[in-house]
This record gives sequence, structure tokens and C-alpha cells, in this order.
Amino acid sequence: MAKIVFADDGIEFDGKTLEERALGGVESSVIMMMEEFAKRGHEVIVRNKCKAPMTYKGVDWAPIEQGLPDTADLYIANRGDKLIDLMPKAKRTVFWTHNPCKYMVKWRYLKKFWKVRPTIVFIGTYHETTLPGWVPDGGRRVIPYGIPDIFRHAVERTEAPAPRAIFTSNPLRGLDWLLDRWEKEIRPASPKAELHVFGGPAVYGSVGAEKAALMQKVFDRAEHMADQGVVIRGPATKQQLIDELQQARIMTFQGDINETFCLAVAEAQALGTPTVVQDFGSMAERVIDGKTGTVAKDDATFSQGAIKLLNEDEFWFEQHKNCLKTQRSWGWEQACAAFEELIP
Repeated sequence: MAKIVFADDGIEFDGKTLEERALGGVESSVIMMMEEFAKRGHEVIVRNKCKAPMTYKGVDWAPIEQGLPDTADLYIANRGDKLIDLMPKAKRTVFWTHNPCKYMVKWRYLKKFWKVRPTIVFIGTYHETTLPGWVPDGGRRVIPYGIPDIFRHAVERTEAPAPRAIFTSNPLRGLDWLLDRWEKEIRPASPKAELHVFGGPAVYGSVGAEKAALMQKVFDRAEHMADQGVVIRGPATKQQLIDELQQARIMTFQGDINETFCLAVAEAQALGTPTVVQDFGSMAERVIDGKTGTVAKDDATFSQGAIKLLNEDEFWFEQHKNCLKTQRSWGWEQACAAFEELIP
């Protein structure tokens, strides 16, 4: 099998972090993909900002300051330009990007793309469109995130849940807007409905800390809407989110042009939870409009979609079943198989 080396110089995490606390979508995806590679028999080496070396679930973790191996069959440089040319003897170098690619159209990236010619891997079709075609590369591939296996085995519900909506994404990506919709349109039309809000700055590491004041302002507003059914729940682990999503009736999320995949929506859909979003970024790739939720073109359509799912049991059951049928076929085993096609 292959020797796979993965490098990241972002926030601190290791193979156990996902089991210990809430973690952002990129970092949780890294952990699950590396573990899946190990399950498939590969030698998997991760060098990142973890505190100390460890081997966990077959993956070799160590601080990136200790250096990278000389060679690899597949070298995956994650997001940062400083990582692109660290393994010149790798048989294949991949640059894995997760955010809109405007940040890559800078000389420090372009000169390394020209030198190394990595295969650039995007996480969705919308995401791929954010990188101009003239940027040098060694090929481009779209490989969506895998849906974690723990989200892919929900059973069909026998009773419609209580009218509870759930928000589990970055609060700076539309939570304030959602509170407007909730206050003005959704709650008045569904007076028994609750909106449960999960998340917090701690989920986003140092990036979250920098924006903590902005996040807190939105949370403060939400806390003052308790009389309108808004409940602040704080960060949650993956297992807690599974339990909560299966008690929720819908997920509500505006979407954002910076959402290139939106794992939160994908996980909700896989569990059978209909989702109401607006048509921003990758939202139309995650939700099948009219089948597994609503992809709204405007505010009014968003609120109408949420109200209908909160209030009408038969309609909710139809979309719940559609989610289970269509939205959980792509897991990390499929994503890793797609990456394996890049190994020479």
C-alpha cells in the first residue's frame, strides 16, 4: 500500500481531539480521512500543530516542527502556501483547499504552484469555480468531503418530532439574519416552535478567538429571545449533534458564499433532517430543493419553507424519507478511494 503524508500548519489538534471537544469541519474531516486511509492499509503520517507525537487509530501524528519524511507516494499539503514545496521527492503532491480560492491568487502561492504543479483538490463544484483557470497546477479534481459514518445509519422515524429548528454552523454566517426571520415571520406562524442554537468561538480555535466579540454579540441577541423559543445550547461533540439532529424537525441556515461544502448541512441531511437554506455558495449541492428541504432565492421563500416543515407532518415525513434515500451515499471510504486515484 501507499505511504501518505499529510501536512497542516493551522490550529492545534490531533487524532483524539474530535472525541474530546467540538471541532471545525476542516479539522474533523482531516481526522476522519486519515483514519480511513489507515483502515485501508496505508502508512499514514500527519505533521501538524499537535502538542506531542502519538500513534492513534493507525495514524502517526507529530508536531510539524519535527519535520516531514523525505519521500511519500502521496503528499497532501493542506491550505497553507508554506507547505506546498516541502516534499520535492514525493511522487505526487496534492494541494487540498477548503475555502473560496481568492486567497490563493497571490504571488506566494502562484510561484509554488508553478514550481511544484500540485494537483489541486476542491471539495465541491461551486468551490472549483472560485479559482481562475489561468492559475498554474498539475490538474484539478473535485472530491467532496465524506459524510462521517456515524451520520449515515439513522432509521426512518415513526413520529414527526416536535417543531424544533436547529442551527449548528458558524454564528457569523447568518445567525443574526436567521434571528430576524425567526422573530418576524417563522415564530409568529409556528408559535410553539423552538430554535436551538449550537456553537461558539471555542470551536474555531485561534480564528474563533479573534472574532469572539462579534460572535458574542449575536449570541447575546439570541439569549434575549428566550421568550420567542430561542435556546442557546453551546458547542457540541459529533455524538451530541447526532442526538440533537434526530430530535430536531428541521435545520435552518442561511448559507454563505464562503461555504464551499457545509458539513453541518450534509450531516443533517444524512440523518434525515430536512434543511432550509438560501441559494448561496454550495447550498444547492447539499440540499435538493423541494425534496430534502428548501433552497430559497429570497427571505420570504426561506421563511415559508421553514414554516411548512414545522407545521405540516405529512410534508415533513415526505422530505425526511427523501433525505434518507438520497443524501448519505458518499462517505469517507468513497472520498479516500477518489484520493487513491491520485497515487502514481
